Amino acid sequence: MAFRSREMVKKIMKKIGGDENLAPGVKEQLKKCAPDSKVVMGRAHRGLYAGRHIQFGNRVSEDGGNKTKRNWKPNVQEKRLFSYILDRHIRVKVTTHAIRCIDKAGGIDEYLLKTPYHKMDTEMGLFWKAKIEKMYEKLGEMEVVFFTPEDEDRLEEQFREIKLAERAARRDARRKMYGWSGKKDGADAEGAQEETSGSEGGGPHADIHEQMLANA
Repeated sequence: MAFRSREMVKKIMKKIGGDENLAPGVKEQLKKCAPDSKVVMGRAHRGLYAGRHIQFGNRVSEDGGNKTKRNWKPNVQEKRLFSYILDRHIRVKVTTHAIRCIDKAGGIDEYLLKTPYHKMDTEMGLFWKAKIEKMYEKLGEMEVVFFTPEDEDRLEEQFREIKLAERAARRDARRKMYGWSGKKDGADAEGAQEETSGSEGGGPHADIHEQMLANA
């Protein structure tokens, strides 16, 4: 469960092949970016805990003051957070304190960008922070283009057609996966067509009605 910054630096040094592969001054900067927290839970590496980790203490009885060792675990929730740069939801385990920090920052992207590296004490947080920073850097290098209202309408129509095509493809994939066949729908369609033709051409009730009118 112990997770220390120097151990993380050693792991990184081992992966890149030693200090000789680094430029002068890079190792010192890396130590500054490494998390400075003492202990981090093992499961915290797979989520955003915002500094909230397991705590240890004693349970003291009211009568005799007897102490029993116990621990306090953080309130962890599994949430779907929307990322604007990724344009999709991210399913991640976060603490309630991290949720408040994300809401205060204005979103998951802003929280990861504003939080410095030495305070991002989990491997997952470091991974998403580096990834989103790189994507925002590429986004800043892109050229901004303005469209006319006609072009925007045409693009919106194209996106709508793409979504409909994707929906149809997913529906066909589900049908193939679950072995669904269109016989039932075909039979229902034929039955509806027969009912429509019967109502238009006249059924037995229509013939009886016509005979009663003729006798009258």
